[in-house]
Amino acid sequence: MTVFVYAKIAKQVGDKDHIKVFASQDAAEAWFVENDPEGVAFGYEVFE
Repeated sequence: MTVFVYAKIAKQVGDKDHIKVFASQDAAEAWFVENDPEGVAFGYEVFE
């Protein structure tokens, strides 16, 4: 499984808006359209 991670470097570590984790690329892209059109997320593999 791969999740998509976004980190807003302007926020402090621990701030609720510092990191966002998305279950799919579609979910990440939908969030970016409304919240941070210039932002990007990277894929991160999750092991079970």
